[in-house]
Amino acid sequence: MLAPKAPGPELLFFWLFASHYIADFPLQGTFLATAKSRHSELGRSIWPHALFAHAMIHGSGVAFVTGSVTLGIAEVVVHAITDFCKCEGWIDFNIDQAIHLACKLLWGYIALHAVLS
Repeated sequence: MLAPKAPGPELLFFWLFASHYIADFPLQGTFLATAKSRHSELGRSIWPHALFAHAMIHGSGVAFVTGSVTLGIAEVVVHAITDFCKCEGWIDFNIDQAIHLACKLLWGYIALHAVLS
């Protein structure tokens, strides 16, 4: 009997991208999307908490998929900075999404490199 084949990079990248879309759309919801901006009525007093909570959801997904808490923490930091920039109007939605997805590619590359080297 043959040993089961280890999941390939396509599965890793699939779940990294899926975790992004799950965390950025259904898990974010209207409350976090509004509260993470310091310019919204709701966010005026709670925006740091909402922004961190949203970034932690993303970081948890990256840590779970890659098995690396370090990569999860990196995702929290970059995601929070990127979303802050979007809330400030410094970048638009498309740039925001491009940065998030580029990070998922980077985390996947790092995770694969650590496994394969």
